[in-house]
Parts: sequence; C-alpha cells; structure tokens
Amino acid sequence: MKKKIAIFTGNRAEYGLQIPLLRAISKDPNLDYCLIVSGAHLDPNYGSTIREIEEDGFVVHEAIDIKSGSANLLATSNSIGEGIIKITKIIEKVKPDIFVIYADRYETFAAAIASSQTNTVTAHIEGGDITEGGALDDSVRHAITKLSHIHFTTNQQASNRILAMGEEKWRVHTVGYPGIDLINAKEFFTPEEIVHKIQIDLKKPIIVFTQHSVSNKFNLAEKQLLSTLNAFDKLLSENDIQCILTYPNNDAGGDNIYSMLESYSLNKNNVTLHQSLGRKLYWGLLNLAKDPKYRIVCVGNSSSGIKETPAFGCTVVNIGTRQLGRLRADNVLDANYNVTEIYNAIYKCLYDDRFRDDCRKCINPYGIGNTGSKIVEVIKNININDKLLTKKMTNKGIYKNGWFQ
Repeated sequence: MKKKIAIFTGNRAEYGLQIPLLRAISKDPNLDYCLIVSGAHLDPNYGSTIREIEEDGFVVHEAIDIKSGSANLLATSNSIGEGIIKITKIIEKVKPDIFVIYADRYETFAAAIASSQTNTVTAHIEGGDITEGGALDDSVRHAITKLSHIHFTTNQQASNRILAMGEEKWRVHTVGYPGIDLINAKEFFTPEEIVHKIQIDLKKPIIVFTQHSVSNKFNLAEKQLLSTLNAFDKLLSENDIQCILTYPNNDAGGDNIYSMLESYSLNKNNVTLHQSLGRKLYWGLLNLAKDPKYRIVCVGNSSSGIKETPAFGCTVVNIGTRQLGRLRADNVLDANYNVTEIYNAIYKCLYDDRFRDDCRKCINPYGIGNTGSKIVEVIKNININDKLLTKKMTNKGIYKNGWFQ
C-alpha cells in the first residue's frame, strides 16, 4: 500500500521550497501526496498564489481559508487557533501517514499542533535554525521541532541544535536547502525573459527589495521601513538605479508595510511594486549577478536573501535584526535601521567590483542540492510505529545537589 504524504503550505516562500519534495514524491510509485494549501495563498491582497501552484502542475487537494494575521499579534493568535481547528478536520478527512510542514510560519505552527495532537507522524523541514532578531520565529520554530517526529535540516549546525534539544539522533537528517534543487536545474527566467516580463533596463543597476515586519516589534514596522525608503531616495537622486519592491508577508505589521510601499511607488518611474515576483522571476533577477556586466543587489530582511543568494553569487544588504544569528555566506552585508548604513551597504554592493567578484565566488553553506530525493528516501523507508510516535528526551541531565545540570 502506498504511503499518503500530506504536505502543508501557507505562503509563497515555503511552497517554492517544497517543490523538489512534491516532484520526488510524484515520481515514487510507493508514495502519494496530498497538498493542503492555506494562508496567503488564498488571499488576493498577497497575490492569490494558489494559482502559481496550479500553474506548476500540482493538484491542490484541500484549500483552507484562514484569516490573515497581518493586523497585529492578536490577529496572529486568532489565526493560529482557527488554523488548528480547520487543519484538524482536514487531517481527519485525509488520514495521512505522514504530515510534512516547513519552517516557522504561524500557519505552520497551527499545522504542527493539529498534526501532532492527532497522533499523526509529523515531519518538519528547516528546523534548528536560529534567527534571534526574529524573536517569535525562534520560539515557534523550536516549538515545532519538539512537536515533530522527523527532522530535515538545511545545515549541520541546525542538526546539532536539534540534538541539543534532546531529539534522538535517528530522527534528525541533514539534507540541505531544497531551493538548491531548483536553482541547479536553472528553473528561472533568462535576461531576455525578465525584460519581457517586467520591462526593466538591465543596463542600469537594480535593487530587489523585500522587508517584513519583526514579529515582536511589529508596531515599529513603519519606522523601520522609513529608514530604508529614505536611503532609496538618496540613492535614486544620485544614481540611475531601478527598484523592484515586493509585498511583505501577511504577518503582524504587514498591512502597514504594504500601505507604505503602495504610497512610495506611486508616480516613480524607476520604482515598481509587485505582489509576488514568483520564484522564476526572482531567481532570474538574482542570477544576473553571475555576469559582471549586470549590477544587482538583494535588499531587505527576508530569509531568502540569506539562504538563496549564495547559489547565484548575488550581493545582499540584510537590514535590521530579523535574520540575526542565521547562518550566512560572505555575500551578505548587515545594516542597522539607519539611512547612512543602508545607503553605504547598497552602494558597495552595486559599485565595489572587487566585493562583487568575491561574492560571485562565495561558498554556499546550505548544501549542493538533491534535497527532495534525500527526504523521500527517508519518508519512504521509515517504519510508522510506536517507536516513531513515542518521543524520548535524550538530554535528561544529571541530578546533583538538588538540581539537574
């Protein structure tokens, strides 16, 4: 009998990273996937990216409408509660053998709770990372780790952290970053296709920008973004640069960022705003960095700026604290929420040819690919039994003088 693998996706970013797994499952005669789509995928304010999933040729088996948590943390908490209830009903209907979840989104947290509390084998991809500045992201990610039965990490440091949390070694698998599979397959637009898609002048420098709110400081989202936009104004006034802006995630504070970007992009010929670039266009833009004749920089605080750009040798300006602590390559420059720091970092990334050349040669700490197949080998061969479902704590500590040490 085939194993039924439920795969949950709640937003554009982690869906794209699950494509290698979906494809690998589709090719395996011993496995079937059941794709459960929710969150921003169904929200027209964030591009209704469920259409992108269908255009990729995947069957959406279940669509769960969960109210956006983008207004504030109360909305996020309510969305988690709503998600748990609705996802639990889907699990009862689908009865998957294994439920796969990705990373640390609040929708994913709801899915992890629903899956684990229905005694369904839960497999978590990209646990063990740290983003100290993301505050709630770390807490949610590590909570999902403790709720999950199988762990697929992108790097050995992450695996070591999961082991330090007391997870049994046989449950933890270092498989690399799934996006590398698609990047290696060159699944992105050529320069000619980019020009046709968004009418951009590749002879001029390009900024690709995505900035999200920081969950525990969502009320500062506008102030933090203002520093970046002021730096852009200074750059645009002095140089013939083009800015490609994208919508933020539907997190608390996201609505305010969205509104500011809408206003900022009005009546600016060299600034465009996009709900979602899609991975083919986004990666196609990053891939321009491989050719010295193109000047491009990825700016903001998205994890993709840390994890995906090394494969293209693209320069990055990481703003603020959201990605603090995350493993990164040498192509990343950090800047505080300060106009001068942001301006100087972007200028260096666009015009310092020695630095740009070094970035094109940077070592990628997130693996070399084939991640989808590695995950499938594990879930195909793992035995679903009491041993898998009954978790043990390996780090029990030593009792001494009334304390565990």
